[in-house]
Amino acid sequence: MTEPEWLRLDRQICFSLHAASRAFNGVYRVLLKDLGLTYPQYLVMLVLWEQGELPVKKLGEHLRLDSGTLSPLVKRLEAAGLVRRERSALDERSVRVLLTEEGAALRERALEVPRRIMSATGFQVDEITELRERLDRLTTALDAAAAAPGSR
Repeated sequence: MTEPEWLRLDRQICFSLHAASRAFNGVYRVLLKDLGLTYPQYLVMLVLWEQGELPVKKLGEHLRLDSGTLSPLVKRLEAAGLVRRERSALDERSVRVLLTEEGAALRERALEVPRRIMSATGFQVDEITELRERLDRLTTALDAAAAAPGSR
């Protein structure tokens, strides 16, 4: 590849990932409409369905979101009756997020979402697994590069 080609948009992995993410968001927007969730709210619910109640800080760690981004998501889910927030009796600064009965029941309706996403990709399960593993390795490598001295 010649040097000028390095700066072509279609050569940028970051743009390919960005375009794929936007395409995913479009499909999720349609699928999640029936559940009354946005994609970021769906991610919060996925963590809570898997982990159960969590402090906001731990929820943010799972989702790689800071509290400024996560708090409005949780507030909207609470207003929808899907979660509730409780201050810890041991540490007033810590707030736990818990599923309500309605939030827990929504899990059953959400089971169809991953199947429909897989169908939309046209990929087989093994292809999705391989892609996810590669993306996880990419994320780990980029996190390490960003944390390396002199990278900022």
